[in-house]
Amino acid sequence: MQKRRSGSSNHSSNNGHFRDMSRRGYDPERGGGFSASDMNSGIMEQQNNERISELSEQVARLKGLTIDIGNEVREQNSLLDQMQDGFSSTGDMLAGSLRRIGTMLESGGPKHMMYMVGFIVGVMVLLWMLMKGGK
Repeated sequence: MQKRRSGSSNHSSNNGHFRDMSRRGYDPERGGGFSASDMNSGIMEQQNNERISELSEQVARLKGLTIDIGNEVREQNSLLDQMQDGFSSTGDMLAGSLRRIGTMLESGGPKHMMYMVGFIVGVMVLLWMLMKGGK
């Protein structure tokens, strides 16, 4: 029985020895290799390098997205400028038409006024029929 107890105590001391070896790592003075702190720093450096590469990929994606947004903004500004020019020319044409209509009404008398009212009513009826038929 004593042998068993002593054997079990030897076994536990052996486990302690193996635990000490795993903590120390592979020591060059005892046969070569790396210490635990060297291994930990190597692992941490590898993780940092992986994170750096992930961040650089994200930065590259964001840079591309920023460039795309800038291009889109320039295109939209160009389109808005064209629309503004179109609305300005349409406004000028409408103002000229209204001026000519005013001149015609002043010089033409009641007969031209009746034609104008009839034309406007006809256009309104036509638009109403087109809107009603479209639904």
